[in-house]
Parts: sequence; C-alpha cells; structure tokens
Amino acid sequence: MNHALIAVRQALTGLANEEGQKAVQRYHKDDIKTLGISVPKLRELSKSWIKTMKPLGKQSCFATCDELWRTGWIEEAFLASELVYAFRKEFEREDLARFYIWIAQHVSNWATCDNFCNNTVGSFLMKYPELLSTMQHWAVQDNRWLQRAAAVSLIVPARKGLFMDVGLAIADTLLLRDDDLVQKGYGWLLKVYSKVRLDAVYAFVKARQHAMPRTALRYAIEHFPTTLRQELMQK
Repeated sequence: MNHALIAVRQALTGLANEEGQKAVQRYHKDDIKTLGISVPKLRELSKSWIKTMKPLGKQSCFATCDELWRTGWIEEAFLASELVYAFRKEFEREDLARFYIWIAQHVSNWATCDNFCNNTVGSFLMKYPELLSTMQHWAVQDNRWLQRAAAVSLIVPARKGLFMDVGLAIADTLLLRDDDLVQKGYGWLLKVYSKVRLDAVYAFVKARQHAMPRTALRYAIEHFPTTLRQELMQK
C-alpha cells in the first residue's frame, strides 16, 4: 500500500504544471494547494491507480485515502474521491461517519467538496435513504463545507427526482446563510429539482422570494421560463 501511494505521488509530481496552477486558482477565491493538473489527466491517472489499489480491499484503500485527504492537495483529494467511489457497491452504513470526518476536517474548496459529495455521498444516500436525516445535521454545523455538502450530496439523487422533501427542507435550513458558496450549493440543488418538478420549486422560491439571497435565487431559477424568472427577480 505504501509503495502504491509513493508511486502515485511521484506520478502527480511529474504531471505538475505551473500554468495549470494559476489557471485552477482563478476558479477559487481562497488560496488552494494545487499542482495544476488538468481533470482529464487526473482521471486517466486515477483509472490506472484504482486498478492497482482495488485488489487490496476496501479498508486498506480507505486507509490510503485518509493519507491523501490529510495533505490538502486538491489533486490528492481528487484521487481519494475517485478511489472511494470505486467501492460504492461495498458501502456500509458506518462509512458515512468517515465521510463526515473527511469533509469536516480536510475539504477546503468547492471543487473537492462537489466531486466527493456529488458522486460518493450521493451514491451512499441512494443506497441508504434511511440516513438522509444526517444531511440535516450537516446543514446546521458551523462548517461551510458540511453546509454545502448537505445540499450538493443530493444533486445526483435530485436528477432522478429523489428525496425532494428532504432537499427542500435542507434548502430552507440553509436559506439565510451569508456564505456565497453555501448559497450556490443549495441554489444548485433547487435548480436541479426544477428540471423535474418546476411547480414545487417555484412554490418554494415564491414563498421565500424576498428573503432568499440573490446569489441563491439566481442559481435556483436559472432554468425557469423567462416570465417566471423576471417575476421572481423583482424586489
């Protein structure tokens, strides 16, 4: 396991790109730790690395992910997310506690949050819908990434029209948060639900039209018909 971890880190170092670092940083307000590796190259590397790692078993691979998350490098977090997702058929209920720790202690940017939560946590929740209430717990934590995670973890289920009652409740919980990345997170969730149930999202937004921050509102109604968008954007 250690040899595989050393090898993939050497591969990441070899792919590091100074111009890419500047390009990635432009998408983030806060400073991030990045090697500037493009997503296609990361995906190519992760596919071959997962083939090497997966035979070691879930627990060994999750332990390796613990090491990858701790460094704070966006590329190592990407590899960790991809490796965990490769074990989605083997997820167990207790894995959610580990996911919580990774988000609470190690996520430091929206890209890492979304990549991990959309795919991994979203798949977990579809397997164990009885644990959906945990997202409400995340939504009230004093941690911007857990708050965003509570919303964006439902994006993939939302595309299938799943868990709308929970999704709207989480959006309501997060409604007045000042953090624009949290606002964009639940606004994005509402936007996805609007493709499935425009009427339900319209009713939700209409009832909160004057309280909802403009950033969240713009995201939520992006796919509404023009007349409805104009109506809801009025002060």
